[in-house]
Amino acid sequence: MYRGFIIVIILIGTCFGVIAQSPKNTLLASQTIRGKVIDFVSEQPVIGASITLLSLKKGTQTDTDGSFLFGQTPIGRYQLQVSSVGYESQIISELLLESGKEMVLEVRLHTTSNQLAEAVVRAPSANLSGAVTSIQNISTEQIFRYPGTYLDPARLATAYAGVANSNDQANGLVVRGNSPNGMQWRLEGVEIVNPNHLSNAGTFSDRITQNSGGVNILSAQLLGNMNFLTGAFPAEYGNALSGVMDMRLRQGNDKKHEFTAQAGLIGIDLAAEGPIGKRGASYLVNYRYSFTGLLATMGVKFGGEDIRFQDLAFNLKKKKKKAGKFMLFGMAGLSSNIFEATRDTSQWIVQKDGFDIYFKNQMGAVGLTHGLNIGKKLLWRTVFATSSLKNTREGYVLSKVNFQRFLIQADSSARAKTSITTSLSYKFNDKSNLKVGIFVTQQYDELFSRSADKRANGAAMGLIIQPYANLHWTILPKLSTNIGLHYLNYTFNQTKSAEPRFSLQYQLSNNQTLSFSYGLHSQLQQPEVYFALATQNSAFLGNARLDLTKSRHYVLSHKYSIKKGANFKTELFYQQIFNVPAALLNPTFSTLNLVEDFTPEPLQNAGTGRNYGLELTYQQYLINGFYALTNATLYKATYKNNDGVERNSRFNGKHIFNLTFGKEWERSENRTLGTSIRVIWLGGFYEREVNEQASIDNKRLIYRNADAFTIKQPDYFRPDFRIYLKKSKEKYSRTLALDIQNIANYQNVSYSYYDILQNKIVRQYQMGLIPILSYRWEF
Repeated sequence: MYRGFIIVIILIGTCFGVIAQSPKNTLLASQTIRGKVIDFVSEQPVIGASITLLSLKKGTQTDTDGSFLFGQTPIGRYQLQVSSVGYESQIISELLLESGKEMVLEVRLHTTSNQLAEAVVRAPSANLSGAVTSIQNISTEQIFRYPGTYLDPARLATAYAGVANSNDQANGLVVRGNSPNGMQWRLEGVEIVNPNHLSNAGTFSDRITQNSGGVNILSAQLLGNMNFLTGAFPAEYGNALSGVMDMRLRQGNDKKHEFTAQAGLIGIDLAAEGPIGKRGASYLVNYRYSFTGLLATMGVKFGGEDIRFQDLAFNLKKKKKKAGKFMLFGMAGLSSNIFEATRDTSQWIVQKDGFDIYFKNQMGAVGLTHGLNIGKKLLWRTVFATSSLKNTREGYVLSKVNFQRFLIQADSSARAKTSITTSLSYKFNDKSNLKVGIFVTQQYDELFSRSADKRANGAAMGLIIQPYANLHWTILPKLSTNIGLHYLNYTFNQTKSAEPRFSLQYQLSNNQTLSFSYGLHSQLQQPEVYFALATQNSAFLGNARLDLTKSRHYVLSHKYSIKKGANFKTELFYQQIFNVPAALLNPTFSTLNLVEDFTPEPLQNAGTGRNYGLELTYQQYLINGFYALTNATLYKATYKNNDGVERNSRFNGKHIFNLTFGKEWERSENRTLGTSIRVIWLGGFYEREVNEQASIDNKRLIYRNADAFTIKQPDYFRPDFRIYLKKSKEKYSRTLALDIQNIANYQNVSYSYYDILQNKIVRQYQMGLIPILSYRWEF
């Protein structure tokens, strides 16, 4: 622990040394701010909108294309106010203008009949979902500024109310007490396969997960608007129970070529963007190679493991006056994790030390989007995308006598999704609009998993058909509603669900809103649940006919805007979960507690669950050099099976407290020093009790099934720290940053297990102090 503190002190001293030695710039750097203002529903340009840079008191208006431009603007932080007759006024905060990159914005305005309402203050990332409750808008700038994110939107999401990380080593999201398996990942509005490297990271059994991993394959360099939904989703969202990470790609600069290079512990990033020809087309491409992979090529291992990953992502945009907007996008990632036991048995301390483990992950996605305005009121949008994922893992135990290897764990999985979605958005008038659409996805799953006591084996192919419709209606100047319906049909096993969605929002005053949302939601089972088999000779052929798990979500929300750039939000939530697969012979088993594991038993949709709680959030956007995000969540997550006993779910931590705040100082015209601190305090999750005596007698891990999830882990506590220096010259900008996760080196429990080498129960801990030094150059 003391060694870790010494390293941190040296790194911080190095950073401040660089800061102190940096010569002052004599030329004030400047850059361009430009963008476009469009209608939220029809995406038609808003002509004549007033655009004001508040700190400079400098204004302009949009032209006939909805475009605006501020040239030769001094670098720094800005707030941009946008207003137009018949539309809701907005103040966009946390805009960072640097000399190395133009700022290109797309502002979406909502129509309103209440012109006297205060301007809505928001971050640069827009709410594209239409949700009125349980929605967070994530911007790339926040990902770079907040501490402990690893430049990953999922890790940033854990700074919000109701969200906890399942384990430090991975980006699995526990939303309001739900398993990370309830999450869905989207790219450009379409569900894709797990878009994360190292999908076995942070799990108890080291097996493959379906919704998380060590780090997102998409580099933050490419990400644009991102919406993170945590409950009562609008009608266009289906096949998810707990949350949706809806990622959108940033479009490349269509006026000039720009480049970014970044090096740090996460990896080396190289990005390029710029125009293609002279007709508004653009490209954006990024390649990243992991720093741990570079170390591995030199024979240096990270935590005793050879960890490597690399990824490539791109998008190409083209706009044609009559044919509409086109965008071709793609991403691909390779990752591996190899652990090989030392052949000196005197160094074996825990049972993993006697294993050779090989894990590989391959993921790819490619798609095409098309948007076309038909007249002034109708928008037609279509997306075609295909994504695939393949994972393999082999675990060999070594003989202490001659190091002969025996394969005792083998896992392989493959998933492919080919989707087409099309939607029509029609704006009847300023008070009502209708969106109808359909998702058609062909999904293929293949799974093989074998260990000493259980196995899963199977394949499935079917269509997931999801039509939906949503009507937005402003009933009164201060009262609006969304009425929607979503339908899901999985043709592989003929399971289906009709799901009503509803929301109501009332403006209590110019700075207060009261909102309510309801939704019925459903989700397919995980492949390991469908394809679990009891034994090699059993007549039991798995659970492929299981129905969808379903959940009713209720959310009541109150938002109070305290002053410019600050708000206080309260949300009450209740989730009634039913149709949960439960074991016929084991009353304590429920799929609500699964992440990567499964059970070799017959299951039926007889289980239920309840998650409910209160979330309190205070947010101050970055204004005058200061920002804060603090929240508290009190919740309870339980489940029931055939015996009617209500038990704690695995993720019933009961409380989540987050405190994040930061400060920036302008040290000179072209240099900014910033720091940020985040403190996380979570209630410990529950785990199964290990039967120590039975485990010792049988030389393998055995649980007390009758006492499942009765052992509460100690509370989780972690402080993170970030310090950065931004410097700008006339044609480029640089950022030097030191990000320290768990600066106190606090030991947080991961899980407990029986270790055959130590012949006792051993506690495994999560990650300790991790310093990440990075350097970013934009030009």
